[in-house]
Amino acid sequence: MDNDDAIQQAVDWISDANGLLITAGAGMGVDSGLPDFRGTEGFWRAYPALRHHGFSFEDIANPAGFTSNPRLSWGFYGHRLALYRSTVPHAGFGILLKWASKMKHGAFVFTSNVDGQFQKAGFDAERIAECHGSIHRLQCVEACTDDAWPADDFNPIVNDTSCHLENAMPRCPHCGALARPNILMFGDWKWVEKYTDRQESRLARWLESVERLVVVEMGAGRALPTVRRFSERHGPRVIRINPREYTIAPTVGLGIAGGASETLQLIDNVHGNRA
Repeated sequence: MDNDDAIQQAVDWISDANGLLITAGAGMGVDSGLPDFRGTEGFWRAYPALRHHGFSFEDIANPAGFTSNPRLSWGFYGHRLALYRSTVPHAGFGILLKWASKMKHGAFVFTSNVDGQFQKAGFDAERIAECHGSIHRLQCVEACTDDAWPADDFNPIVNDTSCHLENAMPRCPHCGALARPNILMFGDWKWVEKYTDRQESRLARWLESVERLVVVEMGAGRALPTVRRFSERHGPRVIRINPREYTIAPTVGLGIAGGASETLQLIDNVHGNRA
């Protein structure tokens, strides 16, 4: 099926659906100007200071760093926190909101992204499941409690040359130990997963209520296939949008080669002409 036929089929599915499951990986944020960490070179382009340290993304996105080099770890995560706070979600988010507004059961989001862009774009926070957590929440590095709290009061100041945090690091209000983002990292045994568990329970209840589901998946690659596998479990009407890794079994859905924002606009143009 070529892209034009796939877009026509996608419009049919969206028009018929009464619930929209949005699944999104890292590629969803690229059109908003967020860095792509695909491969070491992409990571080092975004964080050149870490090339000097010889760090890969897996090395720095690791809870061990908050013990061995906490100012560097918080420099990396502090920079990301400030970046995500200042980023404006691309137009594709608004298109998804528009489609959902016409469906009986609206939309629910399942994302591996920790950036909070769906909330910023106007999606209901109670209808978002963040399977890797959120950078906008903090937790204790020692997990002294299963509590996590908003990062709103933490305003990181990061040295661009060294990638070190220059201001005070956040502390756990319960025990006084260092705080870290409430994000599932590599080799992470102390992630507080309570909030993600609650979100996923709400998602499971919502899915049970939807009779005619359509799934729109964007920017989810094979390297960390959590989002792709979740989408495929909820076929057979999965619309997979990806510039490179768009293939999907025809019994599960269809693939469209392209970026998130541009492809959503193409689908919406056809959808609008049909209305």
